[in-house]
Amino acid sequence: YQDGESRAEVQQQDYHDRAHFFTDQIQHGNFSLRLDNLRAEDEGNYTCKVYSQQDSNETVVQIKDVERLLVSGPSRSTSAYVGEDVTLNCSVDSHIKPEHIEEVSWKRTDEDIPVLLYQNNETLPDSSDEQYTDRVEFFTDEISKGNFSLRLKSVRTEDKGVYMCEVFAGVLSANTTVVLEQLGFSSWHITVLFFCFVAGFGAVLLLCCLIYCRSKNTGVFGRK
Repeated sequence: YQDGESRAEVQQQDYHDRAHFFTDQIQHGNFSLRLDNLRAEDEGNYTCKVYSQQDSNETVVQIKDVERLLVSGPSRSTSAYVGEDVTLNCSVDSHIKPEHIEEVSWKRTDEDIPVLLYQNNETLPDSSDEQYTDRVEFFTDEISKGNFSLRLKSVRTEDKGVYMCEVFAGVLSANTTVVLEQLGFSSWHITVLFFCFVAGFGAVLLLCCLIYCRSKNTGVFGRK
């Protein structure tokens, strides 16, 4: 803050749009700083130094033991082929160890359907809606790394929708969403459908030929 105004252009990049004065309090001599979206790397000592024409003085404030719970997913929509498996990504970054996370829930937000629940270090498959029974699972070997991604097996067209991974740890909670769309058919499915069509068309053509030959031999057209 200099010459009566805040100088945001001299901020370090990491603090752009995150560090603010309480502008309505400056007239009362309050130069407290509000730091938004606190991160683990924000831990440390912060010095507030005030200069006047006659003197200068400073105070130091320490930020320590930052509690964080960050949940991230894919940066864009996820697509899959009908009949194949798909992974819905969910990664947890926290000062809390994965084994101390109380609950992770996956659900379909567009229809409010429970997909899979992880609670007190256990996966609870009975919590899944019947349309997901025996079709969803965590990567159990990855949970210790904060990976709570979901494997959805044998994708169906009705699986298309918005899925939320929500994490609870003490008073903290965070979530991320995954959009599953573009449920198409694989080249294998298309090939099978093509041959089924060809086989069906061939069968109809053969049947027509047999009917024609039979009718000709029995004199349907007026001659024997």
